[in-house]
Amino acid sequence: MSPVAYTAENTAVLDGVREVLRPAVAFYLDLHRHPELSGEERRTAARLGEWLRDAGYEVTGDVGGHGVVGVLRNGDGPRVMIRAELDALPLRERTGLPYASEGPAMHACGHDLHTAAAAGAASLLARARDSWRGTVVIVGQPAEETLAGARAMLEDGLYERFGRPDIVLAQHTAPLPGGMVAHAYGPMLAGSVSFEAVIHGRAGHAGTPQLAVDPVLTGAAAVLRLQGAVSRESAPTESVVLNVGSFHAGTGNNLVPDRATLGITVRALSERALDRMAGAVERIVRAECAASGCPRDPEITVVSRSPVTHPDPAATAAVREAHLRLYGPERVAAWPPAMATEDFPLYGDAGTSLHGMPGIPLSYWMLGAVGPKAWSETPGTAEEKLAALPPNHSPEFAPDVRTTLPTGITALTSAALSWLKTGAPAADTG
Repeated sequence: MSPVAYTAENTAVLDGVREVLRPAVAFYLDLHRHPELSGEERRTAARLGEWLRDAGYEVTGDVGGHGVVGVLRNGDGPRVMIRAELDALPLRERTGLPYASEGPAMHACGHDLHTAAAAGAASLLARARDSWRGTVVIVGQPAEETLAGARAMLEDGLYERFGRPDIVLAQHTAPLPGGMVAHAYGPMLAGSVSFEAVIHGRAGHAGTPQLAVDPVLTGAAAVLRLQGAVSRESAPTESVVLNVGSFHAGTGNNLVPDRATLGITVRALSERALDRMAGAVERIVRAECAASGCPRDPEITVVSRSPVTHPDPAATAAVREAHLRLYGPERVAAWPPAMATEDFPLYGDAGTSLHGMPGIPLSYWMLGAVGPKAWSETPGTAEEKLAALPPNHSPEFAPDVRTTLPTGITALTSAALSWLKTGAPAADTG
């Protein structure tokens, strides 16, 4: 069942993967059946905490909400932090799997698999304590989908309470063949800014629109005008995306409502481009309101902001080398920049204002989640297959557990060991 390619360097630790894998699969299936939305991850957090305690970790719950932190000390040495996400999405699952969620939430982004892989790696590392020295910190983060969880955990003193990490590791499922991992040098995921823009009109009768100020018309004009910010205010070589994901207004077709609310997100692969696009959103919405003669200025609120995910080059090289030794070059790929976004960068320099500890390197890679049958039966080139297969955030998203979970466990374990065996010792401040 495990696709691990053993080497002399890794055999002592990874021989235990078969024993860990069966309970890890059961753990994953349980999490998938019982997804919880951002901020509601009580059961998921409790299950992870229970697993870590059984593996010998000191466990603390309710960190930054429902965050879970497990600490395993094993003498002097580096402090390695592994982060996984606990929350699901507000989607109704349509995979038809026997273990599918039956409620209005779904693990459509692989967070259940990330958590199960971190749990499996935690157990492998605990069983192999004779082969390494240092401290392992497992973090189950809530509210990643709302981009609030990393900030909340750091503001709750994550590093002050559990020690400054020498490296922070994370991975994410991606539409690559199961058993593969992919690394990137340079920007890996976009930064984003999400807005809620409330446009104030003047309510009236549909038969006398001249006596009202229609916020629907103003909002529609803003939606169309915003698209020009990408095509006319960004260089063709820049990776920039703007999306209006929601538009709410009115309660009937025979009236002019008094307000309209837009949900807007901009994404970019540089902080400079992100700032420029965020400024364009505010400028355009305000200008359209002024052009329509709205009785009040719009209320524009930044709902969330995430930095560009830019893993540390040296850390990326070290982890990639560990994965090459474990899997061979045919299973380790390069990852092009993508416009998805994460709050993971806050654990490093992007979050220095939160934790006050500059210089913490981050390593982040993609984990293939497509089974061999699905990959081979999807027609077309690799690019066409990627376009046709259900992506993350789709109600049909379904990682192939048999190939993805063993790789997720061993990828995290080997990455952690590349520090615990060779990294510079760090004082245990936990």
